[in-house]
Amino acid sequence: MTGGPGACRGLVGPRARGGPGRVKPGRTDMAASEAQSETRRLLIEAEIASERLVSILRMAVALGLLLFFALTVGPFSDLADPMQRRQWVFAEATMGAYFVVGLVVWVLGQFGLVRRWMIWVTVTTDCVFLLLNIWLSLANTGLSGQDVFVLPPVWLVPMALAFGMLRVDPAVQVYIAVVLVVGLGAMLDLGQPPGPAFTGGAGGVAFFLSTPPNMMRLIMIALAGAVLAVAAFRTRALLRTSIGEARRRANLTRYLPAQISAELAEGRVTDLRRGRREQMAILFVDIRDFTAMSEGMTPEEVSEFVSDFRARLSRTVQACGRMIDKFMGDAAMIVFPAGPDGGHAACCALRCAGQIRDDMAGWSSARGQCLRVGVGGHWGEVFSGVVGDDDRLEYSVFGDTVNVAARLEAMTKELGVPVAVSRDLLDRAGPGAPGLWRLLGRMQIRGRDEEVDVMAVDVEG
Repeated sequence: MTGGPGACRGLVGPRARGGPGRVKPGRTDMAASEAQSETRRLLIEAEIASERLVSILRMAVALGLLLFFALTVGPFSDLADPMQRRQWVFAEATMGAYFVVGLVVWVLGQFGLVRRWMIWVTVTTDCVFLLLNIWLSLANTGLSGQDVFVLPPVWLVPMALAFGMLRVDPAVQVYIAVVLVVGLGAMLDLGQPPGPAFTGGAGGVAFFLSTPPNMMRLIMIALAGAVLAVAAFRTRALLRTSIGEARRRANLTRYLPAQISAELAEGRVTDLRRGRREQMAILFVDIRDFTAMSEGMTPEEVSEFVSDFRARLSRTVQACGRMIDKFMGDAAMIVFPAGPDGGHAACCALRCAGQIRDDMAGWSSARGQCLRVGVGGHWGEVFSGVVGDDDRLEYSVFGDTVNVAARLEAMTKELGVPVAVSRDLLDRAGPGAPGLWRLLGRMQIRGRDEEVDVMAVDVEG
């Protein structure tokens, strides 16, 4: 490890202390309003994504119906019969238009041009195509309105209702059901007998096409629409709850290191709240003379300086594969949990301390400014866990190990070294410990009865 600029002098400046901020009036209401707006935006995005899916299904259904119609009905059709020929034209025209609508929506979706209001246009188009096909079939076959439910297009009604469910909007579902029930009801010749094709010598069949059974069919379609509307409402409520839960978890975890957030995402928040005792290395890093340095800066320059320091430190720590527990003004605490290999974790801590010192020296040269950091490290048992309420969780590490590491960092200036660590940390790293270390002596640590063997590398000139 190489040393930093040797001409720098200065005292270790006190760390920036942040007091509890006061919540401005109306801030809570503003946050709630922003959350509601975000939820609405995400729901609209979900509806638009569903509409793109429906457009694909619409094209698949149109092609599928045309194919099966040609394979099952075609061989038995007599195209010399004008009625059957017209029925083919109606079917092909309706399915072709149905496919075109799906294709247009799909193309618009590819360019991000689908808007929420278009859902109502496509829903109306679906219903109109279906009802128009039924009406044309009635007119072409000469059947009575009471015979409407024997026509094949009527059995597309469940599909239209199912497509509505995919949009996860109960209002759309209710609209589809109302339009279809009103449209079919308008075609029925209520109070009239079925057409001649079902009355002559077939009284049993005629009864099932009379007004009471037809009314029951309309009611069943309406009830099916109502059930699907309730299902859409329930699905939308679950989606809204999921969005809220995801936002709440994001708010909870934005104060946590990425590694701990991953554990929360796996549902281990209870274990993390309970906490645990574990062995780990602790590093404290602090910029020297920051208070005096910041007195000559504007607030914008201070903010830029601290942000740059934190970004550089974060990159260095991430390169070591570890995590910053927390930033405290111009200082930071870095943790190295033992995991399955405590020796490796201790070596990582020592190596990271050297990299931090070297990176800060490079930053000092780049700025043309004398910048120094002190790094203190210790190894031992800590209590680690997540603390806080439902508004904010924070990962914290407590214990004597943390205090010793902090005191060692504070001693680096008076000892004239950039990095000071305990012998405990070097012993845990073993023979593979990086760097050339020497014993500065057995020293008293403020706030601790037992003395500590303090090791250093690269004495500052």
